[in-house]
Amino acid sequence: MAPQGLDDPDKDAPDGAPAAPVRKRPKPGERRVQILHALATMLEQPDADRITTAALAARLSVSEAALYRHFASKAQMFEALIEFIEQSIFTLANQIAEREADPAVQIQRILSMVLQFAEKNPGMTRVIVGDVLVFEHERLSARMNQFLDRLESLLRQSYRALADARGSMSPTVDAQVGASLATSFLLGRLQRFARTGFKRPPTEHLATTLQHLLVA
Repeated sequence: MAPQGLDDPDKDAPDGAPAAPVRKRPKPGERRVQILHALATMLEQPDADRITTAALAARLSVSEAALYRHFASKAQMFEALIEFIEQSIFTLANQIAEREADPAVQIQRILSMVLQFAEKNPGMTRVIVGDVLVFEHERLSARMNQFLDRLESLLRQSYRALADARGSMSPTVDAQVGASLATSFLLGRLQRFARTGFKRPPTEHLATTLQHLLVA
């Protein structure tokens, strides 16, 4: 059911008439969450190449002006989704890196976490791979690229520790190659997930695939 509008509650009904149902205003911040949730849900539709504010407003049963009371532009809505992706993934990735002493386990768990996040949030997957950002402000694609660079850097640290533990003669190179391969694997799985209309899960044969990624 679509969220209720922002209009004032109905006035008292005439004597003898049934009282009209009272429509409650969303709590502070609640409407922003509703807008972002609706946007993410619309992104889960495989044919949603470009979502307009008009379509988003219609889904929420509000006016476009109501959207702009919470976000100055559609770009800001996408930035909020990207911020959610960043906070969710890097909070968990840093926790994994801190708690797991074995670098091989760190890599496996970080990659698994990202793919599981994407599988549970199909709309966010399309943001990560960037296909829904093509027609949006270029700063959104730039920020998503920075996210991927940051993720690769985090993986590089784990691959460097793994190379050192294995006595590699070229740990820096091994770490760069390993992190690049892992990031490419992630992007490939996410792009396939989005391209197939979310029918091919990114976690398919994951345990076996991760073993191959960690072969010395």
